[in-house]
Amino acid sequence: MILSKIIIPLFVITIILFGLKRKLPIYDIFLEGAKEGLITIFNIFPSIMAMVFAVNILTNSHLIEFSLQFLKPLLNFLNIPFNILPMAFIRPISGTASLAMLNTILVDFGPDSFIGRLASTLQGCTDTTIYVLALYFGSVKITKIRYALKVGLFADFVGIVASFIVVKIIFG
Repeated sequence: MILSKIIIPLFVITIILFGLKRKLPIYDIFLEGAKEGLITIFNIFPSIMAMVFAVNILTNSHLIEFSLQFLKPLLNFLNIPFNILPMAFIRPISGTASLAMLNTILVDFGPDSFIGRLASTLQGCTDTTIYVLALYFGSVKITKIRYALKVGLFADFVGIVASFIVVKIIFG
């Protein structure tokens, strides 16, 4: 418990001691890094703002639930709860929004329910592909993301299908 409170100060002290040993201008290097950090924030802010705006529109308008209604018969046939589908859809876009949906599912159905286990597994089996591409590729000005997007979304799809299969086999 105490280690978690002192690890960051120890890390900072180690860096300072290392800089002093090498006779580096520690404060000047710190200021240069802070400037670079602000420039990076300035460069990625539009991407983050666009993602937040899009996610808020999708989740607050219930557009996802409405547009995915056509999958209800297939999900009923496969015994997959429909409530999980919006989370599966939003997960590649936003980790925070999918975490909020996970929280709602856990509060409404409980963590030990089938849908609670499925939502938890889905959260761990997928990544925030579109967010990662927008943030990291946008920060270094990469605009041709076609193949990375296809591979990332395919990996998310495989993670979603795998989470359904694994939870169905283990928890029935």
